[in-house]
Amino acid sequence: MVELNRLLALEESQRVADGAGGFSESWVKLGDVWASVDARTVLGGDTAGADLSRVRYRILLRAAPQGSSARPKPGQRFVEGARLFLVDAVSEFDRLGLYLECWAHEEILA
Repeated sequence: MVELNRLLALEESQRVADGAGGFSESWVKLGDVWASVDARTVLGGDTAGADLSRVRYRILLRAAPQGSSARPKPGQRFVEGARLFLVDAVSEFDRLGLYLECWAHEEILA
């Protein structure tokens, strides 16, 4: 049985014209989902002189049909307070299609 005990906001990036030929990026909330969040792997590294810790997560949530705005897609993100989980991949978790398995990562500057 899957225990969905964390409330996450699902957000999508949108580009907004800045009036000077460029754009700015903003995030728009699509809705809230209850999920199970489990850390899987930790990768360390150095990015432009800063220590970066990248943690990969498996996030399980109730399924939504293909094309639904409630179904996460790569490039979207989950938000929990100040934490950001960037979605890398999404697939069905079980053979009945009741749950989705999202692979996401969280980057933390140290």
